[in-house]
Amino acid sequence: MADFAAVVLAGGGARRLGGVDKVMLPVLGRTLLDRTLDAVAGADPVVVVGPERPTVSPVRWTVEEPAGGGPLAAVEAGLRLIDDADGLVAILAADHPHLTQDTLVRLRAALRDDPAARGAVLSEPGGRAQWLVGLWRLRSLREAMPAEVRNRPVRDLLAPLDPLRIDATTAEVSDVDTPHDLRRARTPER
Repeated sequence: MADFAAVVLAGGGARRLGGVDKVMLPVLGRTLLDRTLDAVAGADPVVVVGPERPTVSPVRWTVEEPAGGGPLAAVEAGLRLIDDADGLVAILAADHPHLTQDTLVRLRAALRDDPAARGAVLSEPGGRAQWLVGLWRLRSLREAMPAEVRNRPVRDLLAPLDPLRIDATTAEVSDVDTPHDLRRARTPER
């Protein structure tokens, strides 16, 4: 049995990338979505919130109701497909090309070492939390979920939970929002 579940957010309009299906863009031989699914290998279940697409790993698909309700609505939709009441769940955006399984190992270790913590997120240089690269206690998320989730940022749910902030050790916290981000992600690290 897996020791965590995963909700991967794979919707959005990618306006700064010209409206392309961002998560299907290739980065170093794999789509952004598949790279994220690689990072959560071993999670059960893995729920992807967004339109169904081909993936290398089996996943459960869902969409927020109504569609286009934003990232907090997507998180809420994904959590509905997870039966476990007391486990851990990774909440990840599918546009972080340098996430690895090690990222999730470090987040799980932080929560194991601090049983009172309600979550752990990666922290960018300077200490800014990357809200969509985190691991959370399901019970804490469900208890804090607001009644109205449409068009609200995930920060509204996650910041009050005061998660542990784990420093990023590589480019794992970088995401792809612009053509510049995509070019940088496609450049192999030296």
